[in-house]
Amino acid sequence: MASMRNVLLIGMGPTAQSALQSLTGRCRVVAVVRKVEAGAADPVIAEAQQLGIPVFGDTSIAALRDLIQRLRPDCVVISSFDRILPADLIDACPFVNVHYAPLPRYRGRATVNWAVIAGEPFTAITIHIVDHGLDTGNVLFQRQVAITGEDTVRDLYDRLNQLQREHLGETVANFLDGYAGVPQSAEPATYGCTRLPADGEIDWTAPTERIAALVRGLDTPFPGAFTYLKTRRIVIWRARALEAPLNYAGRVPGRIVNVSRTGGHVDVLTGDGVLRIYEVEVEPDGRAPASAVIRSVRETLGLRPAELLSRIEALEREIAWLREQALASREKHAHI
Repeated sequence: MASMRNVLLIGMGPTAQSALQSLTGRCRVVAVVRKVEAGAADPVIAEAQQLGIPVFGDTSIAALRDLIQRLRPDCVVISSFDRILPADLIDACPFVNVHYAPLPRYRGRATVNWAVIAGEPFTAITIHIVDHGLDTGNVLFQRQVAITGEDTVRDLYDRLNQLQREHLGETVANFLDGYAGVPQSAEPATYGCTRLPADGEIDWTAPTERIAALVRGLDTPFPGAFTYLKTRRIVIWRARALEAPLNYAGRVPGRIVNVSRTGGHVDVLTGDGVLRIYEVEVEPDGRAPASAVIRSVRETLGLRPAELLSRIEALEREIAWLREQALASREKHAHI
């Protein structure tokens, strides 16, 4: 039986723990590279320390290059990393990457989020060799995961992480034993760009299903889809498209049309239907039933130019008054 091979794990996101658990069953993990957040409990770091595996918090390319030169692992495994590796580093050591997408579709970033938001019927886990392209290397393992109309991004991460837990260690061991994988399919590649928290703002003129997908695609641990009630920022955590809603020929997207005190939900008009909102969050109050925060059918969600202009005018009046008070105070003290 072949001896266990030395592997360095780079794990930055919510995929790292199942990667560590899988690798320790088939390889010797010599170190974990993961940013250490001060004061935050991190299950990945805790598990690595329990296993006696050192954790390095510097995730820069320079620090990674130095670590590889010192440890000289047989392979570096990446399970969520937000940097592009330079060619000389890839040439210095074999790299294997875990990518949650059906490559060659959805190369790039935020792949599971984009799959939910775009209404894709499935995503996948792909384990591939890292080469000089962006997620272009030979595929060592791939398995599809269906996406239903109820799945959140958290649901999919749970399933994908379980597949990684079951297959990553064995796949890396096979690779180190000589398996070269297979080239990616010849179908045209697609890409996902970086997502920022501000991208989660809801456009109430969009179709209902698209808004519901945005809510599901930005569920915990991501920042959430959000909107505004006047100028209060509200994160929407649970919502669904209402089936067979009333047909509003007179329609203002974002307008509340029903508030259920008993059910805790509110109904809001979209570009083509009605979205039922169940759970929201307003800082610093935390999560609450939607009807506890949005209380009237006279409310409209989203930033409205008239409200913003009104508040700007009020602020300008207050600033002018403060200036007058400051000037009067200076003149008073000048005559003393």
